[in-house]
Amino acid sequence: MRSFASDNNSGVHPLIMDAIVKANSDHTVGYGDDDWTKEAIAKLKEVFGANATPLFVFNGTGANSIALQSVTRSFNSIICTQTAHIYVDECGAPARMTGCTLTAIPTSDGKLTPELIRPYLHDFGVCHHPQPKAVYLSQTTELGTVYTIDEIRAIADLIHAYDMYLHVDGARLANACDFLNCSMKQLTVDAGVDILSFGGTKNGMLQGEAVISFRPELSNNLPYFRKQSAQLASKMRYLSAQFILYLTDDLWLSNARHANQQATKLVNILKQYPQVKFTQKPETNQLFFTLPKDIAQKLSSTYLFYYWNEEQCEVRLVTSWDTTDEDIAGLDATLNTLFS
Repeated sequence: MRSFASDNNSGVHPLIMDAIVKANSDHTVGYGDDDWTKEAIAKLKEVFGANATPLFVFNGTGANSIALQSVTRSFNSIICTQTAHIYVDECGAPARMTGCTLTAIPTSDGKLTPELIRPYLHDFGVCHHPQPKAVYLSQTTELGTVYTIDEIRAIADLIHAYDMYLHVDGARLANACDFLNCSMKQLTVDAGVDILSFGGTKNGMLQGEAVISFRPELSNNLPYFRKQSAQLASKMRYLSAQFILYLTDDLWLSNARHANQQATKLVNILKQYPQVKFTQKPETNQLFFTLPKDIAQKLSSTYLFYYWNEEQCEVRLVTSWDTTDEDIAGLDATLNTLFS
C-alpha cells in the first residue's frame, strides 16, 4: 500500500536500517554509555554547536513533554497555537507531565507572531493566575507552513525580555531547512531557541527523537525528567546509531528535500483542477486543500489520506522521503480520471 496520509507511514531509509543492524553486535554498556551514543552526541554538537546538550528518547510526545518540563513549573503557562501538536495530538501529555496551563491562540496559518503573543504576557507576579513561562512552536507547523529565521528571532527576543523560554518542536525541522535553504543551527540556536525536540522519525528514521538544550541551566535536570517520563532507553545504541547515519553526508537534508520536491510535483498537478482550492500556502511536504465531496470520497477508495476538516472537505496529503515518481504519476492518473 502506498500512502499520502502521513510521513509517519513511510519506511526506514536503508542506511538507517543498516546502522541499526550494525549496532546489533556484541555487548555494550547500557543507558547511553556506549560508543554509538557518544558518537551521536558529538555529531549533534557539530551540527548545533558545542553548547548543545542532546538526550535521546523514544518518541516526539516524550521529547516535547521532557523539554517543556525542563523550562516550566506547575504554576506556569505554555503559549502555543490552537493547532499545536501538544494541544491537539498528544492526549494532554505535556499538560499532564508539566502541570501547566496550555494557552492556545487561534491562527490562520499555524504560526505565532509577537503581535499574537503579546496580549497574553500579563499578570506576572500575581499568584491568582498561571505565570507565562514558555512558548511552543512547531517547525514546520501543523499546517505545513514555515517560520523564517527572523520570525523565530522576533518571538525569542520578545519572550526573553519576560524571562521566558522558547521551545521548538522540530519533528519536521529538516523540511523547513530545505525550504529556507539554511542550516539547522541557523534556524534554532542562532535564532534564539532555548530547547529543541529534534525528530527524524518522519524523515527516514525508525524510531527515536532527541531533546537538545541550548541553555546550561536547562541541561542539568534533563536526565531526571527523561527517567521520570519513562523515556530512558536501556539499549540506547539502537536509537543513537540512527542519528549518526542521519547526520552523515546530510542524509537528513536529502531526505527532506526529496519529500518537499515530490510535494511540489503534487502541487503542480492539483493546480490543474479549478475545483481544488489550497487552504494553506504549500511550502513543505504537507499540502492542505479542499475537494468536491464526491471526488474526495472516490479518491479515498484508492489512496489513504486524512480529512483535516471534513465539513469543508479539506484534506491533507503528505509526501515522504520515499515517495516515488510512480506514486505521483499514479495519483495524477487517478485525479485525471475522477475529474474527467
